[in-house]
Amino acid sequence: MSVVGKKFPSVSIDAMSEMGDDLKINVFEEAVNKQKKVLLFWYPKDFTFVCPTELHAFQAALPDFEKRNTIVIGASCDTNEVHFAWLNTPKDNGGIEGVTYPILADTHRHLANILGIVDQDVEYDEDGNESFSGSNVTFRATYLIDETGKVFHEGVNDMPVGRNVKEYLRLIDAYAHVQKHGEVCPANWEEGKEAMSANRTGVAEYLSAN
Repeated sequence: MSVVGKKFPSVSIDAMSEMGDDLKINVFEEAVNKQKKVLLFWYPKDFTFVCPTELHAFQAALPDFEKRNTIVIGASCDTNEVHFAWLNTPKDNGGIEGVTYPILADTHRHLANILGIVDQDVEYDEDGNESFSGSNVTFRATYLIDETGKVFHEGVNDMPVGRNVKEYLRLIDAYAHVQKHGEVCPANWEEGKEAMSANRTGVAEYLSAN
C-alpha cells in the first residue's frame, strides 16, 4: 500500500554508523526534529552485486543532498555486524568502505513489512499449513520525506535494476520549488526551468510556450 502523501511510519530501528557505533534511528523523527528532508533507500543484501554500486553512488552525491538540506539513510535486513564488516571491506573488493551515512539494520523486518517491500509470499494448503516463497529481503525501495514527516515520493525497483541518483536530486528540487513558490512542476522539470500555476490558465500558458 502506498504511503505517498502520508506520514512516514514512526518506528525506531537499529542502525550502524561508519564508525561502528550501534544506533537507533527513527526516520520520521530525523525529518521532523532536524527539520530536514530524508532520502531513505532500501537495498536487498550486503555483500552482493548491484547494491555496493548504489551505496557508493549515494555517497558520491552526498554533498549535493546536504546542499538540499537532505539526510541520506540506507537500509537492509542485514545485521549491524554484517553492515560493519561490509563498511570495512575495500571498494575494490566489493565493499562499501568510505560510506559515511547510517544504514538501518531492520533484521526483524518490522519497518520493511509495514512498508510492504519484502519479497515474500505466504500460501496455505488445505490443512492450513504455511509455505513461503521469495527471497525474504527487500526490493530496491526509495522514500523521500519532507520536514513534516510526509512522504512525497516512493519508488520500488526489482532487485536487478539499480537506481539513478540524479533523479532523486531532481525530485527534491521540484518539491522544494513547490514548497517555496506554490507552483507545480511539469514533466521533465529541472532546476531553473519554468514551472506553472495549478489552474487552467497556467497549463494553457505553459503548453503554448513549450
